Amino acid sequence: MNKTTVSLKPADVEKKWIIVDAENAVVGRLASFIAMRLRGKHRPDFTPHVDCGDHVVVINADKVRFTGRKLQNKIYYWHTGYPGGIKERTADKILGGKFPERILEKAVERMLPKESPLARRQMTHLKIYASADHPHEAQSPETIAFAELNAKNVRSA
Repeated sequence: MNKTTVSLKPADVEKKWIIVDAENAVVGRLASFIAMRLRGKHRPDFTPHVDCGDHVVVINADKVRFTGRKLQNKIYYWHTGYPGGIKERTADKILGGKFPERILEKAVERMLPKESPLARRQMTHLKIYASADHPHEAQSPETIAFAELNAKNVRSA
């Protein structure tokens, strides 16, 4: 048997554009799905050191859901850079604030390889919009029904 391992080269990669509707989607499940598509792990010719993932457009990011009491209890921390400058904000404050898409952006970013130039390049292929309109119609993206993949992917009020 002559089996050979196929290793993609950056020039051979064909990137698709996909749209995911985040309305009523559970944050962790959606972020995991997006991270897999950004990395390219859904492909049979996945190569870890090559950017072979898709471009992902997420719409309605302000309508994501958390399970349990995470909306009130999940705390996001950041540091200002000054002594004693640790700040915190709960998930419901961020979703109700000016940039609700940051919840999903941080969840996906933390599921990609850490501190890597490849992960930073893959994050540039993620476009998140709080509303239903987006400027990527020219790329003729394929719509993926994330809610229908599994019953646990969505939560109602």
